[in-house]
Amino acid sequence: MRALLLALLVLSGTAQAAQLEIHLSGGQRNWSSSELLSHPQARDIQIDEDVSYKQPMRYRAVPISALLDGVTAGDHLQAVALDGFAAELPAATLLAREGAKAWLAIEDPQRPWPPLAKHKPSAGPFYLVWTDPAASQIGPEQWPFQVARIRQLATVEQRFPALLPAVDASAEIHAGFALYQKNCMACHRLNGAGDSEFGPDLNIPHSPTEYFTGDFLRQYIRAPQSLRRWPQGRMPGFSEQVLNAMELEQLIDYLQHMAQRKSSPVPDGT
Repeated sequence: MRALLLALLVLSGTAQAAQLEIHLSGGQRNWSSSELLSHPQARDIQIDEDVSYKQPMRYRAVPISALLDGVTAGDHLQAVALDGFAAELPAATLLAREGAKAWLAIEDPQRPWPPLAKHKPSAGPFYLVWTDPAASQIGPEQWPFQVARIRQLATVEQRFPALLPAVDASAEIHAGFALYQKNCMACHRLNGAGDSEFGPDLNIPHSPTEYFTGDFLRQYIRAPQSLRRWPQGRMPGFSEQVLNAMELEQLIDYLQHMAQRKSSPVPDGT
């Protein structure tokens, strides 16, 4: 019992001490949970279709634009979660005044959010959520939870040339590259390029297009557990609402193209 009480005290102290790091070109600012909860623009919002909780949720939240002083629509940001998930986010989407609106939801240590699943933590202490997400085609990978820091970076193309398709690649392949950035890059690297530490590389040593035959890769993207069922599987399925049939083909076209553009040697013994 004493050990349990001590653990609860440690968790409580950790929640109250939660810090969000924001690294922008103009400098770094750390925000505590209490500072954000009392922010002048904080308000209660309703999320009708929460991507992570799969149910309506209410949050105390701040418009993410209120925390991005000096950022302009042409800039690029990245939200990094505690588990290494790294969502690439065009600033124009985060700053938009019309369509989907981005909010930073803040978990109140005195009123913690429910766990995401049995034996799992909550989405806190910080969670990027959206009102009216369909208006701007916001995908599930653009809802990072357990966010630890937000940072301003150069674009993906500038930071990771190993991800670029050939200049003369088709329009479909270039469209697939954009879809890869939106839907895959938060969890995966490709050719060793990317910031995520969450999922496996999608080209080294082998592209999934090299070992999934027939329609199995399409099925896997739509419903991963329909092919590989295991309790710890964390890849979400990408429905037609998130990735329509044409976009799915464009994404696979990009992966097939990059399978011919491996830029890192296959490790010995693999």
